[in-house]
Amino acid sequence: MQVDGAEEELPDELENACSDDGDSDCSSSTASISPRSGIEEPMLLGVGDDREERPALVPSLFPLIPPTLYFSTANEKVELLPVEQRRLLKWKMSTVTPNVVKHTITRSHFKATKKRYDWLGCWGHHMKSPSFRTLREHQKLNHFPGTFQIGRKDRLWRNLSKMQVRFGKQEFSFFPRTFILPQDIKLLRKVWEDSSTRQKWIIKPPASARGIGIQVIHKWSQMPRKRPLLVQKYLHKPYLISGNKFDLRIYVYVTSYDPLRIYIFSDGLVRFASCKYSSSMKTLSNKFMHLTNYSVNKKNSEYQTNSDDKACQGHKWALKALWQYLGAQGVNTALIWQKIKDIVIKTVIASEPYVNNLLKINVRTPHSCHELFGFDIMLDENLKPWILEVNISPSLHSSTALDVSVKGQMIRDLLNLAGFRIPQREDVIAPCSSDSSSTSSLCGGVRNKSDVSIDEKMKRAFYITQRFADQDFLSTVLDVLTPEDVRVLAESEDELNRVGQFERIFPSPSASRYLRFFECPRYFNILLDQWEQKYWSSRSKGIDLLAALCQKGVHLGTTDPAHMWSKSSYTSKVDPHKGDGINRSRVVVSQQLFSHQDNYDALDREVVSLCSQSVAPSSGSSVTSSACASPLPTPTHSLLPQQSAAY
Repeated sequence: MQVDGAEEELPDELENACSDDGDSDCSSSTASISPRSGIEEPMLLGVGDDREERPALVPSLFPLIPPTLYFSTANEKVELLPVEQRRLLKWKMSTVTPNVVKHTITRSHFKATKKRYDWLGCWGHHMKSPSFRTLREHQKLNHFPGTFQIGRKDRLWRNLSKMQVRFGKQEFSFFPRTFILPQDIKLLRKVWEDSSTRQKWIIKPPASARGIGIQVIHKWSQMPRKRPLLVQKYLHKPYLISGNKFDLRIYVYVTSYDPLRIYIFSDGLVRFASCKYSSSMKTLSNKFMHLTNYSVNKKNSEYQTNSDDKACQGHKWALKALWQYLGAQGVNTALIWQKIKDIVIKTVIASEPYVNNLLKINVRTPHSCHELFGFDIMLDENLKPWILEVNISPSLHSSTALDVSVKGQMIRDLLNLAGFRIPQREDVIAPCSSDSSSTSSLCGGVRNKSDVSIDEKMKRAFYITQRFADQDFLSTVLDVLTPEDVRVLAESEDELNRVGQFERIFPSPSASRYLRFFECPRYFNILLDQWEQKYWSSRSKGIDLLAALCQKGVHLGTTDPAHMWSKSSYTSKVDPHKGDGINRSRVVVSQQLFSHQDNYDALDREVVSLCSQSVAPSSGSSVTSSACASPLPTPTHSLLPQQSAAY
């Protein structure tokens, strides 16, 4: 899948929106890190010097990998680093940096900066894709390029619809039938005329937030004509609590798109409509009944606030309170949660080809991007979850103790997961050129794209270009771990060790089935999946193995043949006498593989040349791979998508 020029441009409606909720934490000042008065964290009040002091740095599980900065809760204090290190703790303030973020970074002794080059972190607007090129290797921004492919309502439904066509309704039946106008106007008119006269439809602007422009209609004459619209079949039989409709705000955090690592927060928010629900056509104009947005319902005089994160009262609950309530009714909440995780994984995968393409073009290192998503989910009368939308700038406004309890803990855990490291002073003093390759600030943590060896490129090409890849074959990816393999695995284990109240849902021991939904296979997704298969029940063994390799400095680069895939004496477990068996010492990667990629660097070409020239192909021992052009193997043979390979 290609990203055309129009899709690279972030619509102004999203770029300029502060949040998806009614109250914004937006502040016009970038000179101070202090939150605006009037919006405080209640848990901070009355806290004295008796708070527990925590170390400022979290050590890695592995030798020769630098520690990460620790972010505390409000009832903890963080020790002071030496002055020279503390001077490097700079945060670039944005007009949309929420107070809950300001509180958290202040506790870790960050100071605000206006400079373009000396900051470590920024929580700000989404940027147009080319702007990501300004990010330096020690900096982290809270967005990936291209995530509006699920953050805009029209792009979300287009991408999920494509997945549904490709994989069927059995796998992708968690979103209502959707039409995008004006493109789908004729198809919508036909479906409309074939539907019951009592069919309700909900119309939404494609790039709005906070419930703006949303209507529920049932007559064709009510359809606006002169602006782009999203039109969906209305979920007219929602699950009700005390007669009220509600939706769920689920917090999803992605630390990396290659490899893809997705986390879901254990708590969230439940937002109720403030009028009891009725299916009568006469009530369709009542937004307090049919919309669950807080920004809409807070305007209702009957709206009831709730400050207790454990209480099932008022028009906003904590997600954990909902699970407790439903559990008391005999509802299998674990099953609902599992279905929500399934929706999240598949939806993020739908954005994956766009984001990775733009990352490759515009970002020097994947360390520079991470993103929090707000998934809005509704339960129908049968407790089936449906996705309503995905917010790429979910509101973190925290005006009540309930908000602070949920969002404060979530942001603290998110920033710990993000893995901020102290850079070397020389990396932040002077601006670097666009082609800088310095990685000293992250020694052991990030290697530059150009640091990837030909040997590692060859290994990746081998594993992602096989036409028939079963579990026995894929498991051999762990037999020879290259420096980059060790680095990625160590990074993933370190992340998992800082997870807090997040849960990693991809990769996971049960996530292998999702590999087939990727448009093209990614080597590191295969690597992490196989690592999970092998070590999920004995994680300490895997950590011990990586610790031994890091102690030897393998992750920093090595000439040891034991960690050079093309030179090791390892023999593939795949039976070479089978038709799909391959001897890797004779693999040939065809130039045709790259014909489906608009962007590949000189090193990719070098790998193709090297692989083609290393050994003359011989009958039964070589393969010319063109994954896109090859016919799809049967599902029983292949665990991977047979599309254009990417590594």
